[in-house]
Order: sequence, then structure tokens, then C-alpha cells
Amino acid sequence: MQAGKPILYSYFRSSCSWRVRIALALKGIDHEMITINLIKDGGQQFSKEFQALNPMKQVPVLKIDGITIGQSLAIIEYLEETRPTPRLLPQDPKKRASVRMISDLIASGIQPVQNLSILEQVGQEKQLTWAQNVITSGFTALEQILQSTAGRCCVGDEVSMADLCLVPQVANAERFKVDLTAYPTISRINKTLLSLEAFQVSHPCRQPDTPAELRA
Repeated sequence: MQAGKPILYSYFRSSCSWRVRIALALKGIDHEMITINLIKDGGQQFSKEFQALNPMKQVPVLKIDGITIGQSLAIIEYLEETRPTPRLLPQDPKKRASVRMISDLIASGIQPVQNLSILEQVGQEKQLTWAQNVITSGFTALEQILQSTAGRCCVGDEVSMADLCLVPQVANAERFKVDLTAYPTISRINKTLLSLEAFQVSHPCRQPDTPAELRA
């Protein structure tokens, strides 16, 4: 691998990894990718090599500038502070607070409660209902919030960290067959964002580890 080039450890279906892939694409950051299959071999995230990178045994992980960062929002904030163009956090403190609130709502309040490790604990028969209930509850709150913050995007008309969280979570909702008709604002913003190149090239259906049957 080229010396000094950032390395992203990613899994095609990980919504947290997708957030970071979007950020890297938007900011035009050339990088290598190492795929970590969360299902194969009992979960490659549990290998000693990967645990040395991230003791939480989760993707994404980004090696950049001589440091190793886990947690998608921490990665995006580091990229924002070191490579601020295009901006993913608004200059206005109130708008920036809204972006962080929406990002946290999704990244802390919805996604972790319906991710792979939790669904395995819930059990096969209850997984779909569990995920649908978690996402529906979160989206009901998010739809209400977006009605006062949204323009073309989650906060105003510029793409922000909140949008990087929204699109992967909508994809999760669709995968778990959540009826999105009750969330017109979420659906509208999602459609707008998916028309942008950075969201398309980072999409789970276009990753090096995407199974052939899921490729687009």
C-alpha cells in the first residue's frame, strides 16, 4: 500500500462505515480500503489483528495522519477539522448544534439499537419486529425535528454530517421493511441526497466487498 495514504476498514453493509465513506468522497480524500466481513469466519472484527486496531471490535476504523480512529462521528469530526472543505459542520453555532443533535439521534438513538450485535441477542424470530419498532420510534421523532431544521438537506440547504447519518439509516429502514410513507421529510431529503455522486459511489451496492447478488 502507498505510504501515508489513509486506510479505511469498512464493511459494505455497515451504516457507520457508509457515513465515513460519504465523508471521504465529499472531501475528495484518496484512501485505501480494507474490508472486514462482520459475518464471515465468525466475524472478522473479532480477530486479534482487528481488535488491536479497535478494541470495540467495530467498523469503521480510519488510519490517517499517523493515528487510528474508531467511531464514525469522531472520524468525520477529525476530517472536518483537518480537511474543512467542503464543510460538513455549519459555521453558525445554532445550525451546528442542530447537525450534531440529528447526527447523535441517529448514531446513538437508532442505529446501535438495531445493529447486528443487538439483533443477534434479540433472536431470529423477533429481529424484524424489533428493528422496525426501533426505527419507527426514532424516525417519528426525527421527522418532527426535521420539519423545523430542513431545507434541501437535514439542516438548511447544505450537506452536513446529519445527512451522512440519515441516508444509511433510511437504507436500514428499507432493508427492515419499514413503511416510510409517514416520514415525508425524511424521504424527500433522502431522495435528494441519493442523487449526489458522493452518496452514490459510497453506496453499499458499489463496494469491493458487496456480494454479486446485491451489486448495482
